[in-house]
Amino acid sequence: MKAGIILLLSILLFACVGEQQQKNIANKVQPNEKSPHFNADSAYHYVERQVLFGARVPQSNAHKACAEYLLSKLSDFCDTAQIQEGLVELYNGQVIPCRNIIGSFSPSKKKRVLLCAHWDSRPFSDQECDSEKQYLPILGADDGASGVGVLLELARQMKQQQPNVGVDIVLFDVEDYGMPEFYKGNLYVEHSWCLGSQYWSKNPHRKGYSAHYGILLDMVGGKNAVFKREQVSTYYASKIVDKVWNKAQEIGFSAYFRNEKGGAITDDHLYLNKIANIPCIDIIRQEPDSETGFADYWHTQNDNMQNISKETLHAVGQTLLAVIYNEN
Repeated sequence: MKAGIILLLSILLFACVGEQQQKNIANKVQPNEKSPHFNADSAYHYVERQVLFGARVPQSNAHKACAEYLLSKLSDFCDTAQIQEGLVELYNGQVIPCRNIIGSFSPSKKKRVLLCAHWDSRPFSDQECDSEKQYLPILGADDGASGVGVLLELARQMKQQQPNVGVDIVLFDVEDYGMPEFYKGNLYVEHSWCLGSQYWSKNPHRKGYSAHYGILLDMVGGKNAVFKREQVSTYYASKIVDKVWNKAQEIGFSAYFRNEKGGAITDDHLYLNKIANIPCIDIIRQEPDSETGFADYWHTQNDNMQNISKETLHAVGQTLLAVIYNEN
């Protein structure tokens, strides 16, 4: 028993030291001279505000209310804002509405950068050990809201000081409605995830739309998060991966952005690359040693605000500001 207690204390101490090291690194970082300072408190507020609506499952009241909130924020910050509505087919054949929320800066500029995240949350907790909980929707504080929170803060900063390039922020809907583990129908339904980005890639908000590159944010708010070079990103857009990871290390965030090979993830960026032909990368937390490949709260009831770290939000947000404001 004593050995177990000592082991537990050692694990807790290691975790605390790791988090403190990341805090110390983040506190030493100075924003790039060309870019604004990312406000992590503001980003955290935007994450929390989404979670307060509850689970943002498509067709729910929380989903509708959150859509109105996100559109209002992008309308406040961006030069233009809109909701793209469409219909998408789920893994079980059901057809439901999809609402992608889009804000743009300097829409007339030819050179554009696309920033994106998904804003819906998963209808199922299919990674719960307790089968009775597997049909409950998740709050998605990290898986969904964290990426949106960072992008809202970026939009707030860009309103005050616009970059040299045009920027489009797209919040994708129906990303997390993929076939659940407990589904007893077809054993495999191809492309059942990322339905909002698939729809947008086939039907961009502006005819002939293109971007110099895109950056997707997914699960970018967790404590002690580490972002490795995701393999779909390096296959389609290795130069953009280099650009982002090099900039993160240049401004002091090497503890978060590791020059290590990550896994290949089916995420919104896959369809932006394959269908829309926009070289797009994914900044996503992976835990290759875990059973799921992600954090232990992934697709469970524990994906809540207790897991969200202002230090991680800062690392991601400041890196993106430094990248974008160095574009000419």
